[in-house]
Amino acid sequence: MVELLSFILVCYGLTQILVFADVFNSIRPKYHFFHCPMCIGFWVGVVVCYFMFSNDSIDLVLHGGLSSGTSYALCMLFGDQGINVRTYKN
Repeated sequence: MVELLSFILVCYGLTQILVFADVFNSIRPKYHFFHCPMCIGFWVGVVVCYFMFSNDSIDLVLHGGLSSGTSYALCMLFGDQGINVRTYKN
C-alpha cells in the first residue's frame, strides 16, 4: 500500500513539474499534449513503473493509466493557490 501511494505521489509531482513549471516554458513544445496532465501523467507513470516495479508491458500500461487518472485529478484539485474550489451559479 505504501509503494502504491508513493508511486501516485511521485507521478503527480513529476507530472506537475513537467506540465506547469515555468522552467520548462522555453523548451516545452506548444502542442496540447505537453500541457495536459492526463497525457503526460500516463507516460510519467510508464517510466516510473519501469524503474519502481517491473518492465512487464501489462504492468506498464496499468500503472500508466493509474498515474494518468490520479495525476489529472490531483492537478485539477490542487493549484498554486491551494485547493481549487469553483462555485457555480444557476
